Amino acid sequence: MLRSISAEWLKLRHSRIGFALAALPILSLLIGCANFYFNQGVLNNGWYSLWTQVGLFYGEFFLPILIAICCSYVCRLEHLNRNWNVTLTVPVSIASVVLAKWIVVGLLVLLAQVLFMGFYWLAGTLFSLPGPFPMETVGWMLRGWYASLSVVALQLSLSLRIRSFATPIGISLCAVMLGLGMYVAKLGLFFPFSLLTIGMGALNQNELTDAQNLLFWTVNLAYMLIFCSASIRRLKKRDIATS
Repeated sequence: MLRSISAEWLKLRHSRIGFALAALPILSLLIGCANFYFNQGVLNNGWYSLWTQVGLFYGEFFLPILIAICCSYVCRLEHLNRNWNVTLTVPVSIASVVLAKWIVVGLLVLLAQVLFMGFYWLAGTLFSLPGPFPMETVGWMLRGWYASLSVVALQLSLSLRIRSFATPIGISLCAVMLGLGMYVAKLGLFFPFSLLTIGMGALNQNELTDAQNLLFWTVNLAYMLIFCSASIRRLKKRDIATS
């Protein structure tokens, strides 16, 4: 497993994935901060009002796109020149190949989450928001990262199947809209992209009940196991490079 993870990190050296990791959180902050600035008469709850704006754009739209980009990128090299044939013959298990990609993308998303929180703190400081920095937002960030792992598993399964770099990203955009509809229909705890919205507190910052919290953690874990297992099983039974 460690060899597979090291190999994935080597593939990312000198890549431009770092640009996306920084650009999308910054872009979401800029849009959210602009909306906050022009609506301060209504948004008068300090740090929490700022979070409702930046968290909405980031957690609902930009973070899912970032996850899709990262998943497509870590599968890009294997899809070129039928490199899956080489990858599947190296002396490591197929499970290690899939899980290494999942772990690496998860770490990239965690880095993006940390950057987002740093930018959020900086924006609040520049706005001279009253009161101390709300530590609840750190919890939302970590909970959002946990929810993102199930989305990573889903997007990775798509990127393993589809050679096109852009197609899984387009599917992600459609899933974001579906996830928003599921959230509005009070079914958000049963769909990965809606779970990401709930985790980030993008639309509602109220605490989850004990039952909802248990369901949130359990369903996310179930999605991780289902999609990762499906990806491993498909690689074992079908040659992607020649499909």
